[in-house]
Amino acid sequence: MQKIITQIHSRAKKQQKTIVLPETDDPRVLKAACKLSNDSICKVILIGESEKIAEYSAQNDIILPEEIAFQSPGRAQISPHLINHLYQRRKHKGMTEQEAHDILAENPLYLAATMIAAGDADGGVAGSIATTGNVIRSAIHAIGLREDVQTVSSTFLMALKNGQVLTYADCGVVPYPDEQQLADIAIESARTHQLLTQQHPKVAMLSFSTKGSARHERTELVTRAMAIAQKRKEQLHIDGELQFDAAFVPEVARRKAADSTVAGEANVFIFPNLDAGNIAYKITERLAGATATGPILQGLAKPMMDLSRGCNWQDIVNAASVSILMGE
Repeated sequence: MQKIITQIHSRAKKQQKTIVLPETDDPRVLKAACKLSNDSICKVILIGESEKIAEYSAQNDIILPEEIAFQSPGRAQISPHLINHLYQRRKHKGMTEQEAHDILAENPLYLAATMIAAGDADGGVAGSIATTGNVIRSAIHAIGLREDVQTVSSTFLMALKNGQVLTYADCGVVPYPDEQQLADIAIESARTHQLLTQQHPKVAMLSFSTKGSARHERTELVTRAMAIAQKRKEQLHIDGELQFDAAFVPEVARRKAADSTVAGEANVFIFPNLDAGNIAYKITERLAGATATGPILQGLAKPMMDLSRGCNWQDIVNAASVSILMGE
């Protein structure tokens, strides 16, 4: 296991938070629940009828610890405060209390997100079965965004073989961000990097140009986004536009961006679009042998993590631990 993941598990364990897992008809989720509970990383709530989950677990040779709690989606078991929370969040869109009750009873993602929003759980993980779009939609509707944030985005922690840990964004949510969205992504990625690595973030806004070496509307969008982020967060250590080599390699930085305090030292890399970010993290993973942890959803008022549907149970344990630290 990568050192950064071991550290995240250890730090999460100290907080003794509660994580809710809604996709209980997936054996990977149940195995992860066992690991989280047996290793005392966190308290676990599984959404579903306890008898049915226990029977399904036994069919898959999984023995659930007694410490695991359950939240029944049965209409009579859904607390009024959860119904009222979702109703208050969505009544401006025409949702009635009955409709709020119905969606909580019928959609485990909404039930999990509402439990997080209402304080019944500290974070949650979903996406082993559900699509990213459905996970994000339930989180936005029930939890909402952090103050001064208008964009939900995602990062990947990239643990290199030399022990260095980088943050890449956005690699999974916003296809072609405008300048305001790109600024949001930069600010939130810096926060994520600091929360998870405990390192001071140095943010590089990437492009195919370094400091005006090429003029194009796409490079200008990046520089405008950088200026917006800098204005909103004056203490943010950020620079751009920078090519990746100028952002990462000190020798290249001295030639291309000698006056930059980020170039050559960046640890947070903001890609101009989803094409670049997604391709870059997979290249880093496959060619450089880096370990990718993510996608890590950011921008929400309280943490709910997404998963790749190709994940394994260890990925779910990692996502739960990340969710705990993202709530700090």
